[in-house]
Amino acid sequence: MARLHAVTGRSVTPLSAGWELCVTEPGATPGGDWLPAPVPGTVAQALREAGLYRLGDPLPLHDRDVWYRVRLSGDGPCTLRFHGLATVAEVWLDGKRILASDSMFQSHDVPVTLRGTHALRIVFRALNPLLKARKGRGRWPVRLAEPAGLRTVRTTLLGHMPGWCPPVPAVGPWRPVELITEDGPLRVRSADLRATLEGRDGRLSLTLAAAWSGSAPPPGWLEVGEARAPLRWTGPEELRGDLRLPEIAPWWPHSHGNPALHAVRASMGDERIDLGCTGFRRIEREPGDGFALRVNGERIFCRGACWSSPDIVALPGTREAYAPWLELARQAGMTMLRVPGIATYEADAFFDLCDAMGILVWQDFMFANFDYPADEPFLDGVRQEAAQFLDRVQAAPSLAVLCGGSEAEQQAAMLGLPRERWTQPLFDSVLRDEAERGRPDVPYVANSPTGGPLPFAADAGVAHYYGVGAYLRPLEDARRASVRFASECLAFANMPAAGALPGVPAVHDPRWKARVPRDPGAPWDFEDVRDHYLRGLCGVDPMVLRYEDPDRYARLSRAVTGEVMEAVFAEWRRAGSSCAGGLVWMFQDVWPGAGWGVVDSAGVPKAAWHALRRAFRPVQVLLTDEGVNGLAIHMLNETAEPVEVVLTLTALRRGEVPVLRVGRTVTLPPRSVQAVPASSLPDRFVDLTGAYRFGPPTHDAVVAALADAQSGALVADAFHFLQGGRMERAELGLGARVKRTDEGWALILSSRRLARSVHIEDDGFRGEEEWFHLPPGVERQVRLIPRHPGAAVPDGEVHALNGLDPTRYRGDA
Repeated sequence: MARLHAVTGRSVTPLSAGWELCVTEPGATPGGDWLPAPVPGTVAQALREAGLYRLGDPLPLHDRDVWYRVRLSGDGPCTLRFHGLATVAEVWLDGKRILASDSMFQSHDVPVTLRGTHALRIVFRALNPLLKARKGRGRWPVRLAEPAGLRTVRTTLLGHMPGWCPPVPAVGPWRPVELITEDGPLRVRSADLRATLEGRDGRLSLTLAAAWSGSAPPPGWLEVGEARAPLRWTGPEELRGDLRLPEIAPWWPHSHGNPALHAVRASMGDERIDLGCTGFRRIEREPGDGFALRVNGERIFCRGACWSSPDIVALPGTREAYAPWLELARQAGMTMLRVPGIATYEADAFFDLCDAMGILVWQDFMFANFDYPADEPFLDGVRQEAAQFLDRVQAAPSLAVLCGGSEAEQQAAMLGLPRERWTQPLFDSVLRDEAERGRPDVPYVANSPTGGPLPFAADAGVAHYYGVGAYLRPLEDARRASVRFASECLAFANMPAAGALPGVPAVHDPRWKARVPRDPGAPWDFEDVRDHYLRGLCGVDPMVLRYEDPDRYARLSRAVTGEVMEAVFAEWRRAGSSCAGGLVWMFQDVWPGAGWGVVDSAGVPKAAWHALRRAFRPVQVLLTDEGVNGLAIHMLNETAEPVEVVLTLTALRRGEVPVLRVGRTVTLPPRSVQAVPASSLPDRFVDLTGAYRFGPPTHDAVVAALADAQSGALVADAFHFLQGGRMERAELGLGARVKRTDEGWALILSSRRLARSVHIEDDGFRGEEEWFHLPPGVERQVRLIPRHPGAAVPDGEVHALNGLDPTRYRGDA
């Protein structure tokens, strides 16, 4: 059912103040050592705030009981609502048990009658003794998470994956606790709200489970803006209404249009029901053996990343916690985020923000890798969990894909089990049925990955593509594998900025290595993967470079993973590509270090984030090497309007002297992808890729750029280097001057020779754009973003990977 944001006569009081907690031995009565506890929040969060816990230290909460207590007051009948208790919990009111819960992912409404002040206690039982008492094991072992008994418990796997995640137990009232009272004549139990797009018209249908306690009920209305339709009683406790909205503004992903939202209200006389906002869109899966989405009839290339958590200790669910991270995703041009089955269901604020920002959500149900129980009590709990989640996101237009879970089919197949044992009723029927009931407008995928002769085949269905990445395949594999849709891809140990892990030298300090992601049991880690591409693309020996020049090793390491990602997405977005989407593993790190995240755990974008921001531009130019056919120029316009640009193609010798410069004005039709042979632009033959080897190359770099035809502002650019990532360091003539703008501070950058991977080092500021290539003879203005409130005057250096020395800058106070 849809969320009821407000109902006249209904009062919702958060029980968030005055809580305390006490940690005890299993089964023991709490003593006198009580600590202040945030609610909603976790035990780990409370201990961190008390200075008793530091990320990375052992926290054996699964061997302890934890008690929470608070005093509450009221008078008369009311409801206690628990939005989420992690994980096995009992609730006691004045010494009487009123609730037992064994799922982190279910909410509970408990009717109570209050008379004055009462004592409310919640005990979270030690998980390990419960797991040891349970019998039965899965059909296959799982190394991803431990202990194996987690297959029977409905809790997050975050904190239980030693290959990449700190061991932080999810224990406590991690979602709000509320006291609800009602005193109006209209009592609304639930709302079923369906928003669809039919042609160019919106249609809204509402069913309310409600009761009227007064005399004859007054007329009721369903309203969107100025439009309204009557609500009619269709049963003793049911109201229904339908509203058609001609020529409604549809909801689009932000790359393709406006994510238009419309406020929905209902009323009965003076009683008002606020149903929040919804959007009208149509999402369909294209037919065929691949996977692609159409939104409002248009094929969407879905690009983005897989989500973990804003804070693995607190697991927050507030708008304030989500907003900075989601804004970074939107700024990077990400059109989709996947919430994978190893994480948690995010709170309502997450979907509200994705709705408003135009970010599609691929939502796994919270299942991963295990062979799950198939008994009815377990499956009944799953049905309740899925139904509650789908009810509260029923009006969210951002919800684009529902997926049974992560890597369960793959796990069974890779371990050599017979084909008939790869699937589970949980995914093929239970969750599918709930998805079709709750959100029939959203495509359902049984598992990620799935499809093809093997669940993990890249050229059918949904893939987890690590050919380029963990499997050390060359960049050409991104095309050769014929990827259809990568719901995970391109995992690397992305190097953060210097000082991101304070006091820990990068790479070979044991404290650094402890935070580098690895597959459990593997004799390699994801820094080894990064070093493989560093060696192959940049032509350096990583081990020797670490010995002789660790600073340069770190800079090249930061750049190379982004360069690989940019190259792969150029292949996947080009004209003629079979791929309809790719989601990088992952969006944010869960703790400081060289994690999978393209944003570090403090919310600072890494070099890979900047590379993805370039790769994900909605109006884009790409260059691909087509062998003896030369360079192909691919131009994309995902927007709803034609775009007039000037395309220029420049070949540079020694990164400075133009041996070729041609251009033409091009109109890019809306929702279009087109390819132009680079050889069609000049009036003479130029071996732009060095394919024919007629003597030494005349140039070492090719630059394609799109500029706005009216203003001349750069829209997008792409680079092709004849020697790939190999580069000679030279004096570049790199210039930087500080400028005050209406937004604050900016840097004006220029270079006499092509400067590669330009980046800024400043204790007080970071660049809005960094790690880009800067062609000669142009100026580029980069906005400076303060790193902290005390940042006053820019004072730092600009570096380029092919430069001999950095360039200093300082602003005037």
